[in-house]
Amino acid sequence: MKQKIIQALPSKLFIFIKKWGWYGDFPNWESAKKKTKGYDNDLILEKVKSSLLKVKNGDAVYERDSVLFNNVEYSWEALAGLMWIAAQNKGDLNLIDFGGSLGSTYFQNKLFLDSLDSISWNIVEQQNFVKEGLDSFEDDRLKFYDSIEECITNNKQELNCILLSCVLPYIEQPFALLDEIFKYKIKYIIIDRTSFTKNGKTRLTIQKVPAKIYDASYPCWFFHEKEFTVFFEKNGYEQIACFTNQDQVNIPSTYKGFIFKIKE
Repeated sequence: MKQKIIQALPSKLFIFIKKWGWYGDFPNWESAKKKTKGYDNDLILEKVKSSLLKVKNGDAVYERDSVLFNNVEYSWEALAGLMWIAAQNKGDLNLIDFGGSLGSTYFQNKLFLDSLDSISWNIVEQQNFVKEGLDSFEDDRLKFYDSIEECITNNKQELNCILLSCVLPYIEQPFALLDEIFKYKIKYIIIDRTSFTKNGKTRLTIQKVPAKIYDASYPCWFFHEKEFTVFFEKNGYEQIACFTNQDQVNIPSTYKGFIFKIKE
């Protein structure tokens, strides 16, 4: 699972509650990690599973990071990007959702995805999430894999998109992951809900999760936007769109998304 928690409580509470939020400015991942307690992966898995099964079975409307909501909160720009890509492929969408949990984004957007002629939603996740996904969620549309390579090898159709939604900030070496992705030359890459600093300097923080969700803390990157986008350009991708997400946290930052297309 993406090792993170998106804002599941009102953002204004950050200025009043000091026990959770984003803190510090660390020189490297190891130094930040030493200040964290980590997380109980099995506990998180069970909470996410329980919530998403309710969504799948129609007993709840929307899940995000194990928390249930009464209304779906769409990332409209990212959804528009997915539908735009499908439109260019005769109504077919065959994507990798890297770090996609047990299908949170898939179920979030299912109302719209159901209108497509063909969809293959392939989640690449940690092993325990993949096992649970195979046991409880996989169907003819939703698939689970341990790695990008396994996903591509086992797909008969060409993958036309990879989605990275609020996942890169929680990777120790995010640019190494992007290097791996680039080598497969997937035509479109959608970045969503990714954190960027406002002062033009990459910052490594510690995120403390509200205990009412689950007791955890871990390192989290806030990227330098220009450095981030130039990295894509240098690796053969052009920026098609940039958009701002509504997420707000307790340090000066902006959450953004991008749609990149491989240069032809």
